[in-house]
Amino acid sequence: MKLRIAALSGSLRKESYTTKLIKAFQKLAPEDITVDIIPIGDLPHINQDLEDDLPETVKNFHQQLEQIDGILLATPEYNRSYSPVIKNALDWGSRPQGKNKWAQKPAIVVGCTPYTLGAFGAQHHLRQVLVYLDVYPLQQPEFYLTNTAEKFDNQGNLTDKETEALIKKVWESFVIYANKLQK
Repeated sequence: MKLRIAALSGSLRKESYTTKLIKAFQKLAPEDITVDIIPIGDLPHINQDLEDDLPETVKNFHQQLEQIDGILLATPEYNRSYSPVIKNALDWGSRPQGKNKWAQKPAIVVGCTPYTLGAFGAQHHLRQVLVYLDVYPLQQPEFYLTNTAEKFDNQGNLTDKETEALIKKVWESFVIYANKLQK
């Protein structure tokens, strides 16, 4: 069965390592996975006042989420937590109340930093929120990319073979996991 995955980058920076990482996941996805990178930087700040007449960006976002079978969430780490743009996207995807677009979707949670913890704190904080949203994150293998500046070339291509092998292993595990959940 072909799976359609929404990939969200928690970094809006033009040369974002997080975005480079989801592009590497996209490039290395198996044939039975389609990865759609969904931009989230134009979503308005979550505001319940907007729910009566949803902005077009939110309506479009909801339509995209209705077409997916799973989620790839990539986050940098800010102050031991995940990025605010990921939080905003998760909130909009779960609103209005009772219309949670994330529910019962399998997910891959990954993170990267130019430092040595690989967004460990951010990923674990993000996983706490996913529990409430009824999202089923893949537990193993975990994916923490450290020293990211050394892993990509000037064109944004992944050059580290160990990271490439881990991405392939994550996809392999995710396909098995997602197929089990769909039964």
